[in-house]
Amino acid sequence: QVQLVESGGGLVQAGGSLRLSCAASGRTFSNSAMGWFRQAPGKEREFVAAIRWSGGSTYYADSVKGRFTISRDNAQKMVYLQMNSLKPEDTAVYYCAAAGQYKFLVHRVDSYDYWGQGTQVTVSS
Repeated sequence: QVQLVESGGGLVQAGGSLRLSCAASGRTFSNSAMGWFRQAPGKEREFVAAIRWSGGSTYYADSVKGRFTISRDNAQKMVYLQMNSLKPEDTAVYYCAAAGQYKFLVHRVDSYDYWGQGTQVTVSS
C-alpha cells in the first residue's frame, strides 16, 4: 500500500505562486510515475503533470506548460509541484497520485492506483 499526503494549497492572487508537496509512505515503485491532477467544481478530474521516479522524465498538460514545474526527491519520497503565474482558472482541488507499476499513459486518471486526499488551491482575480 502507498499513502499520499498533499500540502501547500491555499489562496493566492492571480500572478502569484504556490508550491504543493506530496509525501509518499509505504511501498513505492521505482519504475512507476507520480502525478498531479486537479478537479474544479462541476468538472472532471484532469491531468496537470507527472514525473517518473526512475530517470525523472516529466510531462505536463498544455494549460500549465511553462508555468508549473514538477520535481521529486527519491530519497525523501516527496513530489513537488511549483506553480507560478497562477490564473483564476487554476482554481481547483489538487490531487497527488501514484501508479503501482509502469504505465505509459501518465496523463490518464486510470493509470494511477493511489490518491491523496487533495488540497485546495484558490486563485483570486
